[in-house]
Amino acid sequence: MMTGLLLVILVILLVAAPIAIYNQLVVLRQRVKNGFSQIDVQLKRRHDLIPNLVETAKGYMAHERGTLDEVIKARNMAIGAQGVAGQAQAENMLSGALKSLFAVVENYPNLKADTQMLALQEELTNTENKISFARQYYNDEVMNYNTQVTVFPANLMAGSFGFNKEEFFQAETPEDRAAPKVQF
Repeated sequence: MMTGLLLVILVILLVAAPIAIYNQLVVLRQRVKNGFSQIDVQLKRRHDLIPNLVETAKGYMAHERGTLDEVIKARNMAIGAQGVAGQAQAENMLSGALKSLFAVVENYPNLKADTQMLALQEELTNTENKISFARQYYNDEVMNYNTQVTVFPANLMAGSFGFNKEEFFQAETPEDRAAPKVQF
């Protein structure tokens, strides 16, 4: 009787453990996808602000057309970027273009004082903060997921069911790691 009960318990554990591990991997993968979606939402918000910023600056910056065109070009590349690495690279290029724009704006006192430009600056600053928090959340979830994918015995299940490590969202160079200056 006792041997039979132990055998039933052992069989239940052998069935329940892989199911629990699989379900945990699914939950973690969904959290990673959610984290990337949160970044995407904030990046879309950033992309939507940029045309307003450029339009506001255009009236004041007639001689700086190249800088404005670079911002729009970088924005369009960022919108079309695919995957974590591609998105990170495109967003880093956009940050660089915005840095150039803000450096040029410093030469236009009327533009620096424009209420619409100030409102856009505030909105962009808030969005940059939200992007930063979303990237942090995503990278935390990627770390949790990648850890689970590589630890024993979950790594056996992960390999069998196609759970692969995910990429972190990161800046490529030290210059890219610096936040764009949005002070007017």
